[in-house]
Amino acid sequence: MSTRSEVVDQFEKVAREHDKGLPPLTDDMPLLESGLDSLCFAIIVTRLEDTLGVDPFSTESTLFPVTFGEFVRLYEDAAK
Repeated sequence: MSTRSEVVDQFEKVAREHDKGLPPLTDDMPLLESGLDSLCFAIIVTRLEDTLGVDPFSTESTLFPVTFGEFVRLYEDAAK
């Protein structure tokens, strides 16, 4: 499974588990408009670390992404 596919999968799973509506996951969708809260994002980040083996937020220089596309690229870059 590609990094993008894994990220999409986790967003969809967490949204379902927490009864959150999830808009289409386009690259330009602002994360603040995803319908997910901070707990959901914490769960997604934890699960992605488990499945992908990377935590792009472990360095101090990492800025939190603003859009879904930036979030995906952060993980794609960390997996290289």
